[in-house]
Amino acid sequence: MQFKHPEILYFLFLLVIPILVHLFQLRRFKKEYFTNVRFLKKLSIQTRKSSKIKKWLLLATRLLLLTFIIIAFAQPFFKAKDTKNSNNEMYIVLDNSFSMQAKGQKGELLKRTVQELLENTPENQTFSLITNSETFWNTDIKSIRTELQNLKYSALPFQLESAMAKIKSRKSVFNKDVVIITDAVGLESKQVKSIDSDFNTYFIIPEAEQKNNASIDSVFIHQTLDDFYEIGLKLSAFGEKDKQIPVALYNQNKLIAKTLTKLETKEKTIYFTIPKKDFHGYVSITDNGLAYDNNLYFSISKPKKNNIISIGQPEKSNFLSRIYTNDEFNFNNFAIETLDYNALEKQNTIVLNELDEIPQALQTTLKSFVEKGGNLVLIPSAKTSTNNLNPFLKIFGNIQFKSLENKEKLVTKINFNHPLFSGVFENKINNFQYPKTKTSFGIAGSNPAVLYYEDQTAFLTSISNAISSVYIFTAPINLENSNFQQSPLIVPVFYKMGINNQNNGVNAFTIDNNNPFLVDATLSKDEILKVKNDGETFIPVQQMLNDKVKLTFNDYPQQAGNFGIYNQNERLENISFNYNRIESDLDQANEDALSDYKTIDSIETVFDTLQTDRTDSQIWKWFVIFALLFLVTEMAIIRFVK
Repeated sequence: MQFKHPEILYFLFLLVIPILVHLFQLRRFKKEYFTNVRFLKKLSIQTRKSSKIKKWLLLATRLLLLTFIIIAFAQPFFKAKDTKNSNNEMYIVLDNSFSMQAKGQKGELLKRTVQELLENTPENQTFSLITNSETFWNTDIKSIRTELQNLKYSALPFQLESAMAKIKSRKSVFNKDVVIITDAVGLESKQVKSIDSDFNTYFIIPEAEQKNNASIDSVFIHQTLDDFYEIGLKLSAFGEKDKQIPVALYNQNKLIAKTLTKLETKEKTIYFTIPKKDFHGYVSITDNGLAYDNNLYFSISKPKKNNIISIGQPEKSNFLSRIYTNDEFNFNNFAIETLDYNALEKQNTIVLNELDEIPQALQTTLKSFVEKGGNLVLIPSAKTSTNNLNPFLKIFGNIQFKSLENKEKLVTKINFNHPLFSGVFENKINNFQYPKTKTSFGIAGSNPAVLYYEDQTAFLTSISNAISSVYIFTAPINLENSNFQQSPLIVPVFYKMGINNQNNGVNAFTIDNNNPFLVDATLSKDEILKVKNDGETFIPVQQMLNDKVKLTFNDYPQQAGNFGIYNQNERLENISFNYNRIESDLDQANEDALSDYKTIDSIETVFDTLQTDRTDSQIWKWFVIFALLFLVTEMAIIRFVK
């Protein structure tokens, strides 16, 4: 037991006063003699004995009364068992990602959590609240009541490392209490390791009652016909299978197609046929799981002709003219001697077709061309000098040519996961007609190949960035050196290399995916592009690239939907944004990663635990109560004890 005011205990010396008063009688007895006092003497003895007992009882009660009053004023208490953390700062990390849309026993997990915070957080409790999208420093529950009630789901997945970094940035002499409220969907052990060992950490894991969910993940052009697109929609089912899912397709918010599909497997692809013209809408499904992944917004622009130039001898480019036809491409071939350098920046793809040497001026121009979003295809000549070629390749990456090998080699392997083959093959094939080359260059570099020789060396490799690619063959593909031109692979390979990364495809970005987007536009000095729809407007990061503008969106927009890119009031391009599907699978909850941390069932329990462990037990009231009891006892002794 300890005392808040121990100096008051010195007043216990006052207890000697009643002792002295009772031991030393200030009044002396006088003897009075009567005639026959035998009976009176007997009565006197009895009275004196009773009076002595009464005095000792009164002395005891008065001493106890005075003792308990003095101790009560000294304010005794029992020290809290966690008193060293009594001044800790409190931080509450609240997961408001889309997986918190799942329903628990009392409704949606996020809404129920917010309600518990509002009901159980003490009004005098100062804390900082960190969500996926917002941060409130050094606040209290009354100050952020409205913000909590209006808290929306965040397009950003829950990132524990980011929240911990924010907390660690708040330097303080006090330790930190951290309450983390998350459903643990997608939580990894490495994320948990970001928690400082000095933090007093509690986890609250709201749990969904049912984890069945269906999502629409992506859309792609499966087949291009004369007047139509056949688009493929990839659906995923988590939990229960064999359920019927309504699927609806909207263009400009107008229903154009509807079907009912059964999800027998975890993944399924269904197809719609739409007119070959601008599309700006979404596909929607209906299920009883999460709502955020039931709509997928996408845009398809009317195909534009791609501009392609082949630089090399005309006779070696005949096969390219058969691939790059006039209905989809503007194709031209120039010998190096007649090349118009001014025309290069207007191209989408440039093919260096077996040049014996690449002039320095052309190297400089091509470097700028690739940086501004153009695709480059390099087909080496057998007469190419590696001393000339390798410094040029070094501009784009770490690929270097070795010496020429006079050895016949077969192309036997396709890298189906390479972006170049996206949407090309329905099934992985291995028994195709193997192309061969008679001579080829060895190559050094870490970039994954597109096509492999049988010895696992690269026949075709690439160096890619967000807006362009450099494709590199390791062997001449003229008819004298190779039969690749007669191979079934020739058309899809060169067709996909000739298409701009963004043209002739589906336009559907993921929010928080920082892939840039190129817009055909020439802006004056003071002009800027805006991205907007009926509900949201924002200005992306933008960079002028000749007749194009490179846009980077960072964390925008905040809501998924169809948007337009505007130069003032002129609509330049349609663009669509969607939420990341990373939290669609509710079975990803990883509570095992939290085995080393305290798991609490509710926010109320957290505050009760902290209150109990860090609050001293004040017992002075009990001493006041006992003092009153002794006062009553004293009064009873005076009245009833004779």
